[in-house]
Amino acid sequence: MAAGLQVFGQPASTDVARVLTCLFEKNLEFELVRIDTFKREHKLPEFIKLRDPNGQVTFKHGDKTLVDSRAICRYVCTQFPDEGNKSLYGTGSLERASIEQWLQAEAQNFSPPSSALVFHLAFAPHLNIPQDNAVIAENEKKLQQVLNVYEDILSKNEYLAGDEFTLADLSHLPNSHYIVSSERGRKLFTGRKNVARWYDKISKRETWQQVVKMQMEHPGAFE
Repeated sequence: MAAGLQVFGQPASTDVARVLTCLFEKNLEFELVRIDTFKREHKLPEFIKLRDPNGQVTFKHGDKTLVDSRAICRYVCTQFPDEGNKSLYGTGSLERASIEQWLQAEAQNFSPPSSALVFHLAFAPHLNIPQDNAVIAENEKKLQQVLNVYEDILSKNEYLAGDEFTLADLSHLPNSHYIVSSERGRKLFTGRKNVARWYDKISKRETWQQVVKMQMEHPGAFE
């Protein structure tokens, strides 16, 4: 059993949500220390950018401290390979290489436009910030191009890296969840048959539902 695992942050943060889901998938015990970064004015710019993980999530394991959510997920899977979901980060070098390619794709291609849409479609209304339709349209176009590639891959595979749920899929959950919470954003997913099937399946995982419940109980960003 893992000891001394701590997560600092709010479940409403996409970075924190990614880490929490990974920990639930690995069936690890941990302590969540809720740090309200959203109410502090000096933290608001980082929150608005939604692209810099610093200040969004901090993970401690003994004397080891990490602040990037994807690096934290890799670390958790590597440190505790035999706990919980053993195939989350692949069980062989080829599987892991494929998962890594998708983690890179998510971070570099999916995350930038989806993070912008998360802010403008999901967070801005709660922060009384006017939506920027030009920015929304620009990032919708970028995300559509990414999802078109996903649609093709998912017509051949059950999940992104093959026929099992892995970090490749998990890493997409936080941003996707906020996007589909708006009618405009939802169409980006429902308009693609295989993407819709994939998201419906991964979003119903018990581990992700645990995180969604935590977000609803402690909105954090919107209080």
